[in-house]
Amino acid sequence: MRKTLLAEFTAREGAQDEIASLIGDYALKVREEEGNIAFDVYTKEADPRAFWIFEVYQDEDAFQAHLNAPYGGPFNAALSPLVEEDASVLTFLDPLA
Repeated sequence: MRKTLLAEFTAREGAQDEIASLIGDYALKVREEEGNIAFDVYTKEADPRAFWIFEVYQDEDAFQAHLNAPYGGPFNAALSPLVEEDASVLTFLDPLA
């Protein structure tokens, strides 16, 4: 069964461009993961500091491989001081049909 989630966080004032650059590099790596189906990054039209990342993985094993990828830790360490939250807020999604 696919693993689908929405990751959300808010850039600190003035940090959105740096975050956009970090996420751009990170997204290229994630999209190359064997089990990744989607990694789409958005900002809210009404609030460009609000980032939403829609992620889909082939299954739980692919998601776990993503979490354990060697570039994930450095990305999160670089992102952490740039966001208002303590960590990304993750919402796991189930399909209706």
